[in-house]
Amino acid sequence: MVTGLIGRTAGRLLVPGIFIFGFYIITHGHLSPGGGFQGGAVIATGVALGLVCYNYRECMENFIETKNLKLIESAGLILFICTALAGLVLASSFFFNWLNASGGLFGDPVACGVNAGNIFTAGFIPVLNFAVGIEVFGGLSIVLLAMFAGLRETTQEEDEREAVNFVQTEKEK
Repeated sequence: MVTGLIGRTAGRLLVPGIFIFGFYIITHGHLSPGGGFQGGAVIATGVALGLVCYNYRECMENFIETKNLKLIESAGLILFICTALAGLVLASSFFFNWLNASGGLFGDPVACGVNAGNIFTAGFIPVLNFAVGIEVFGGLSIVLLAMFAGLRETTQEEDEREAVNFVQTEKEK
């Protein structure tokens, strides 16, 4: 299927916003509904929109390489495992929240009472959200690329011929 100028323009405008919204969901996952999995799925939705607006061949030539997505997925997994293992080295237990109340990045103590939420609290949970987010983004994007690789690309003439046949069939009914 060939996407027209309006579809490509809409995709060009929406994909960056979808990516930003996905990273927002990942970043604020410990304060609001969301987190790494949900944010990674939203970012992969941006990849799906890009694949729909442009054909698979154009995406593979200009935008996305499967090798890079595999590296992103592997980096997310390695970051998750290293963050969990750091608890063994720094504190004595696996998945120990070693950043909590440390005063550094994400180490602010949680204020007592009702508060709007501080993005720099929660210890290493935002780091785990980020690791899961890039893991899910990479994995779902690879699945999407595999699905789109199996589709047969049509030309503009084939699309127009199919549309005319569909209209004629509908008129006959």
